[in-house]
Amino acid sequence: MTYEAQPPQALDGMAAVPAGAADIVSGTVRDVKQVPRATAEAAAFPAKATLIPLLLAQFLNSYDSSSMNVAISNIAADLGTTVTGVQTAISLYLLVMAAGMITGSKLADIWGRKRTFTIGVMAYGIGALITALSPTIGVMVLGWSVLEGIGSCLMIPPIYILATVNYKDLKARAAAFGAISAAAGLGGMAGPLIGGVITSAWTWRLSFASEVVVVVIIILMRGRIIDEGLRGPKPKLDGVGAVISGLGMTALVVGALLAGQYGWITARKDFVVAGRTLIAEGGIAPVWIFFAAGLVALGGFGLWARYRERRGKEPLVPTRVLLNRVAIPGLITQNAQWFLQIGMIFVVSVWLQVTFEFSAIKTGFTLLPAIIGLMFFSRRAGQLTKKYPSRAILQAGFIMIELGALALLLLVDANSGAGRFIPGLFLIGSGIGLVMPASVNVVQSSVPDDDQGAISGVSRSASNLGSSLGTAVAGAVVAVGGTGVAVAGSGVAVGGGACAVAVAARS
Repeated sequence: MTYEAQPPQALDGMAAVPAGAADIVSGTVRDVKQVPRATAEAAAFPAKATLIPLLLAQFLNSYDSSSMNVAISNIAADLGTTVTGVQTAISLYLLVMAAGMITGSKLADIWGRKRTFTIGVMAYGIGALITALSPTIGVMVLGWSVLEGIGSCLMIPPIYILATVNYKDLKARAAAFGAISAAAGLGGMAGPLIGGVITSAWTWRLSFASEVVVVVIIILMRGRIIDEGLRGPKPKLDGVGAVISGLGMTALVVGALLAGQYGWITARKDFVVAGRTLIAEGGIAPVWIFFAAGLVALGGFGLWARYRERRGKEPLVPTRVLLNRVAIPGLITQNAQWFLQIGMIFVVSVWLQVTFEFSAIKTGFTLLPAIIGLMFFSRRAGQLTKKYPSRAILQAGFIMIELGALALLLLVDANSGAGRFIPGLFLIGSGIGLVMPASVNVVQSSVPDDDQGAISGVSRSASNLGSSLGTAVAGAVVAVGGTGVAVAGSGVAVGGGACAVAVAARS
């Protein structure tokens, strides 16, 4: 009598952590031994060449926003404006991206992914050059908020589309998204350090000028990008759908941005528009009015898409994408991951600069454990995806983020040294390094190649909304309850909710 060998049962959540840790250690040793051969083979693998300009563009986009935050006072003084004026420019940049990301993704299908990516990079570079040379805040808004915002809408969705269609193998695709996620995380977390050094040693303008140099390098490397394009007739742009989706996403982001100023429950002061008081102090916070308007608009966007399909016309995003049961949990985890990443880094940065009076440069160096953790785990996304289901990786990642927040809460107080931040920040960065590639892989792999344009725009919009909410919630909690409360609340409560969402995710 013979018995067939049964495959090992996949482990979920914390049960997967010990085995995963052992695999990572052995994988690291194996990587080191294979460095010479891997280096020789890299040049012969065309998909690797495709990835390099995409990684540079993703790093550039993430770096830009985070490096801007440490230079706000310097920019205000140099341009003769106020801190509020510079923050308004940042808000407008977020609004442009919120309004145009889904439309930019659709244009990638209409114009071609490589062409759209190149146009976006060029617009971004022109915007960075104008920003570096701007004499006034108005010119800076044109360069940074408008042109760089539009450039981001055109260059970011093709990054994820091209990575998906060029990497058919699941492990290779996960590794590609791991590299892209590492570039995004590295740009976001290293931005304050690099931007702080450049601003302190020279001028904030040099930071934007260096972005122009990177843009030139990306354009020169565009020949490496492989784009087979869509088969069949060229899609058409649904203008009404673009307007409705843009209004919906803008309303959600505006609501998040207003939360820090007006509060989350009741309005801290009168909400005045064009000289008229729309909400008196003590009334409902305007955030909920904008959130409601945004949700209504997005609901109308879904109904409009169904209406066009019934009439035989092409919507901006097909309803099969909007109702995809695999993509929806992945989109929620993406939103939660960016909420956590931006919110936690914001809180810790404020904590270090206010409580410990750290400079921007010292704050950036203190955040290095999070960067190391993120790079270490995102680098191994392909290995982990081959051995464990996405659900297990997402669960483990969110649990690590929660443990990192708990470590900060227990180990750090007003009298602590910078060394006590290391365990918590490393765990947070490691958790993000696990969650970010896995959630992107779940979402992008949930639809066929022909729908990559649609899902990419929706995916990037969910991530941008998470970033805006993370900044708004963290800023509001810091203002009201202090940084310690913010770390505990955003890490444990939100992390616990995100972990519950991750249980429902399917690869």
